Amino acid sequence: MPTLEHNALVEMFREHPELAPRLLTTLFHLEVPPHASVAVVESSLDQLLPVEFRADLVLELRAASGALVLAIVIEVQRDVDPDKRFSWPTYVTGVRARKRCGTVVLVVAPDAGVAAWAAETIDLGLGLGSVEPLVLGPAVVPEITDPADAEQETELAVLSAVAHGNGPNGLTVVQAALVALGRLDQEHATVYFQVIWNGLREPMRQALEALVMERQIEGEATFPPFVQKLIDRGKLEGLREGKLEGKLEGKREGRLEGKRDTLLRLLARAGIVLTADECTRIQTCTDIATLDRWIDNVLGAKTATDVLS
Repeated sequence: MPTLEHNALVEMFREHPELAPRLLTTLFHLEVPPHASVAVVESSLDQLLPVEFRADLVLELRAASGALVLAIVIEVQRDVDPDKRFSWPTYVTGVRARKRCGTVVLVVAPDAGVAAWAAETIDLGLGLGSVEPLVLGPAVVPEITDPADAEQETELAVLSAVAHGNGPNGLTVVQAALVALGRLDQEHATVYFQVIWNGLREPMRQALEALVMERQIEGEATFPPFVQKLIDRGKLEGLREGKLEGKLEGKREGRLEGKRDTLLRLLARAGIVLTADECTRIQTCTDIATLDRWIDNVLGAKTATDVLS
């Protein structure tokens, strides 16, 4: 049964059909035929093929004259499925025969392993013919870390967060995408956020929660409202009280305490045990930049040495 992530990614291309040919040009560096329109026509494929060979989406590119110049079959692939090695060539040859135009398969595969599998050339027999799926995966999708760029290409920013959210720059990529979601309506923004969130592993989720809490405490509303609801209100109120007490002793000391607390909570969640000396090192650290670096280091760390480097 299709998942929320699967359906949301399909709908992304259904609602923005011009996205597919643009990505073929900008990311795959292919010469897409000049065209005046892009339309969703998956019903035509339904009439051509039996239900077991039904693709997720089919797009038609037409010239200003109305002539078909290219068909793009879009498949969202979350897992390895050997049957697709037989159905994808069917999509290409079937659509090409009916439409009388060039046809390609564009596979959206956020997982690196699935993307590598999907990109393998499909031999049609005896090496006499083949189909090469175009795969939109981590190796092709760029890491969008600038919120301004993300706002210009919101859908690509979502794909970037899904593909790279658990990588070394994952927190920055996800942050840029979440800021960009603020320009969308509540329904679409919430669905896209859920797709991003569901793809994050626990360490990154914890890091994102910590970042959102910090922004709330500082009064910096840089994320859409629905993101704020991620945070346990009880925890947030406790941190706010600590922040107010910190202000009485000095704003800087309050920020230090907040970051130390965030770091210790992240370490505890990650199951990293600290020695007495390491605890003292954290509690006595008075450099905000150093604490920020240690917080970032928690993601993917296995030992306290990895974090406090």
